[in-house]
Amino acid sequence: MDFFKLKENRTTVGREITAGLVTFMAMAYIIFVNPKILAAAMGDDLIPALAVATCIGAGVLSILMGLVGNYPLALASGMGLNAFLAYGVVLGMKVPWQAAMGIVFLEGAIITVLVMTNIREGVMNAIPLDLKRGIGVGIGLLIALIGLQNGKLVVGDPATMIAFGKLGPESLVAAFGLVLTAVLMVKKIRGALLIGILLSTAAAAGAGLVHFPSTLVSGLKPEHFKTFFALDIAGALRLGLLGTIFAFLITDFFDTMGSVVAVGEQAGFMDAEGRVPRLKRILLVDSLGALCGGLFGCSSVTTYVESAAGVGEGGRTGLTSVVTGLLFLLAVFFTPLVAIVPAYATAPALVLVGFMLIAGVRSIRWDNVATALPVFLTMVMIPFSFSISRGIGCGFISYVLLKLLAGKWREIHPLLAVVSLLFAVDFALF
Repeated sequence: MDFFKLKENRTTVGREITAGLVTFMAMAYIIFVNPKILAAAMGDDLIPALAVATCIGAGVLSILMGLVGNYPLALASGMGLNAFLAYGVVLGMKVPWQAAMGIVFLEGAIITVLVMTNIREGVMNAIPLDLKRGIGVGIGLLIALIGLQNGKLVVGDPATMIAFGKLGPESLVAAFGLVLTAVLMVKKIRGALLIGILLSTAAAAGAGLVHFPSTLVSGLKPEHFKTFFALDIAGALRLGLLGTIFAFLITDFFDTMGSVVAVGEQAGFMDAEGRVPRLKRILLVDSLGALCGGLFGCSSVTTYVESAAGVGEGGRTGLTSVVTGLLFLLAVFFTPLVAIVPAYATAPALVLVGFMLIAGVRSIRWDNVATALPVFLTMVMIPFSFSISRGIGCGFISYVLLKLLAGKWREIHPLLAVVSLLFAVDFALF
C-alpha cells in the first residue's frame, strides 16, 4: 500500500476501508434518486439503465480520483445539475435527452481545457483564504440542513419556509441515530459514523420501516446500457444552447471547487496559503467526470461533498475513494440491498459532518469588514439558496464590489474579478 502513502498520511488500511464504506453509504442515495430525476424527462423505461449508468459513473470516477489524485474524494452524478438537465433543459426547453447529454459532455470538455491550461487551478488559488474558509462553513451548514431534512427533523413550511418536523417513526430513528453517533464520537470510538448508520438502519428495521426486497441480487441485461454513448453532440452545438452550456459550466465549476475546499480544510490538506497540493490532478479527474457523465448518460459526475463523511472517519488517502468506487461498481448487482438503508438512517452522519465542517469559522478574521461580510454572505447563502455555486457567486460579487467601492481595487485578483463578472451574468440570465 506504499502507492497511497498510508504511513505518510498517518492512516491505516482498516481506517481507509471504513472511511470508504462510510462515504459510500452517505452517497448511496444517488443510485436511486438520480434515475428517478432523469427518468422524469427521459422516460420511466430507462430507470434500470440510468441506475446502472449512475453506479458505473460513480465507481469509475471515484476509483480514478483515488489512483490519480490520492485524495479521499468520491464522485457521482451531481444533484442540482441532474434536476436542471431533466426539468430545465429536456422538459422546459424541449431538448432531446441525447442532446442534453451532449451539453454535459461539451461542458466537461471545456472544463478539461481550463484545467490543462491551469486556468481552473488559477481561479481556485486566487480566492482569499478567509473566503475559502467561509465556503467550507457554508457547505457544512448545507450538509447539516440536508441531513435534518432527510431525517424529517426539519420540514418545509409555507409560512416560515422551514419548521421543526413533527415527531414520527422516521424522525425518531434519526434522532436516535444522532444521539448515539454523537456519544460514540465523544468517546472517540473509531467508526462512529458507520456504526451510527448501521444501528439506525437496524432500529428502522425493528420498527417495521424497512421493506426487505424479495431478492438481493440483480442481473445485468443489454437494455441496461441504453444510455451509454447515446449522446448527441451535434444537437448540443445549436446556437440557442450556448447559454445553457455556460450555465452548466458555472455550476459544475464552482460546486466542485466548494467541495474540494470544504473537504480539504477538514482533512488538513491545505497549506498556510489555503492551497491544496496536487490540485490539478483533482480538477482533471473531476472534469473527466462531466465528460463521462455525458458519455454514460447519467448527467455530470462531480466531486461529492459527502466525501467529508469518510474524512470524518479518518480517511486521508485515495484508498478511501477506491473503496467507495468499488462499492458503487458492486452496487450494480446489489441495488435491492443498497435500497434497504433509508435516507433518515444516514441523516445523523450528515448532520455531524456538517458540525465538523463549520470548525473553520474560528480561523476567519472578522475584524476586516471588506472581507468578513462577503465571507458571511457566502456562509449563509450556500444553505439558504440550497446551492454551493450560487452561494460562492454571492460571496465573490460582494467581495469585489466592496473592495472597489472602498478604493482597494489593487487587492482584487484579476481572475477573481473576471469570475465575479461571469457570476453576475449568470445570475442575470439564468
